[in-house]
Amino acid sequence: MSERAKRLLVVEDDPRLGPIMRDVLAADWDVTLAPSAEDALEAVASALFDVMVVDRRLPGLSGEDFVRELRRRRVATPLLMLTALGEVHDRVEGLDAGANDYLVKPFEFAELGARLRALTRDYGGPRTELTIGSWIFYPQERRIESPYTGRIALTEAESALLGVLASAPERVFTREQLLSAAFERGESAATVETYVHYLRRKTDRGIIDTVRGAGYRLGTPS
Repeated sequence: MSERAKRLLVVEDDPRLGPIMRDVLAADWDVTLAPSAEDALEAVASALFDVMVVDRRLPGLSGEDFVRELRRRRVATPLLMLTALGEVHDRVEGLDAGANDYLVKPFEFAELGARLRALTRDYGGPRTELTIGSWIFYPQERRIESPYTGRIALTEAESALLGVLASAPERVFTREQLLSAAFERGESAATVETYVHYLRRKTDRGIIDTVRGAGYRLGTPS
């Protein structure tokens, strides 16, 4: 599985600026363009994004209310708010709503790109291990240590799936979100169920919890 481009959600209702942003940023990002907050919420429900750019003034649900709704849902994706409103109190309101950064229109794409890279940069380096119940997961090495039988090797897809679940242990991920985050394009939702089965068979059934009607979340295996 090749390394994927980071996924960027652009929420912009301007019929000229939106497509331009999508086309320019597509050189470095896997871009999804949503023309409204309502469309963006649907996108977030079916896919995981690494970062978002959200226009403050949107038709219907405003950019600020969209951000508040994301944070209410415990979606912690880094987010840059984009707007023509550049007064200090405007920036403060956007940041208080839950945005991580703020850029005023008109802007240079070079600066936007730099800010997006900064929002997605991991200064601490890769985590070497994650504790899952009494098990220890080493995502960089694609293995998990059983408290009973020792080292268990994982495939790239198994490790990717477990890594997404472990990134937010309390969050329930839909099959579509897991498919988007852990697998290549073209796979079906059944792929997620298949690899959940593989992981449970290799490790412990309790390592992944099924949330009926919603999806999966990280479990607490004994």
